[in-house]
Amino acid sequence: MPTVGIVGAGVMGKDVAITCAAYGYDVVLCDHDPGVLASAARDIRTLVRRYRLMAPDEPCWNDPGIPGRIRIGEDLAVLAGADWIVENVVEDVAVKEQVHRELREVGGAGSRIAVNTSCVSITRIAALAARPEEVIGMHFMNPVPLIKCVELVRGHHTSDETTKQAEAFVSVLGKRPVVVRDMPGFVSNRLSHLFMNEAAFLVQEGVAEPEQIDAIFTLGYGHKMGPLATADLIGLNTVVDSLQVLYDDMQDPKFRCCPLLKRMVAAGLVGRKSGQGFYTYTASR
Repeated sequence: MPTVGIVGAGVMGKDVAITCAAYGYDVVLCDHDPGVLASAARDIRTLVRRYRLMAPDEPCWNDPGIPGRIRIGEDLAVLAGADWIVENVVEDVAVKEQVHRELREVGGAGSRIAVNTSCVSITRIAALAARPEEVIGMHFMNPVPLIKCVELVRGHHTSDETTKQAEAFVSVLGKRPVVVRDMPGFVSNRLSHLFMNEAAFLVQEGVAEPEQIDAIFTLGYGHKMGPLATADLIGLNTVVDSLQVLYDDMQDPKFRCCPLLKRMVAAGLVGRKSGQGFYTYTASR
């Protein structure tokens, strides 16, 4: 089975890593933060148990060898030779650009690069690559093991062959690829971030409580999660960063970030990973 390299061992990176491992890929997971890597193996075992309970009808989660197929490393050099390199670092254009400059020295012939981003231009990132035609946006959605859709984003130089290979790769992971063109926010986040931002404005204005807003989405619209629970899962800091990218690129006031979101991030209330966002979370939740 081919090897997948994962850059970034945060919430999204670990989810992508265990999804690839669950479907038989050998995975190399790397991050520059030793603290993140120190807890990664434990986190992965916990996540595998959680998804096994959440998706009992998916036979891949019953494989006890999933954690053993994930190797942890600090240096991007460990990704050399990977068939796919999936980048999942923070939604900060400067950080992503630096990572892709470094990846230029790592990926050899045959290594395709997938940019897992909410809003950052794939064309802009691909311009830093040695082979921009082999770079594609691969937007997995939270929680990765449970959401069947993957938004594939073609940059200006993305080749037909890279798109074909990306479709095949995510299909092996039990996902349905949907191919779109490169624009800020693409389709999914251009819509979802408006939902999350406007829901925050409703809380700020006292129109409704988070539970009421999310109930309208889950009970009224049939969504699995409401926009505020989703924002907590993603991380409010990531939501704020993504809205800033959309605002900077589009120069459209509809993407102006809700002040409440900024205040919550400043206070460290960023959602599930901090234990408090629009909702309160316990360690066992």
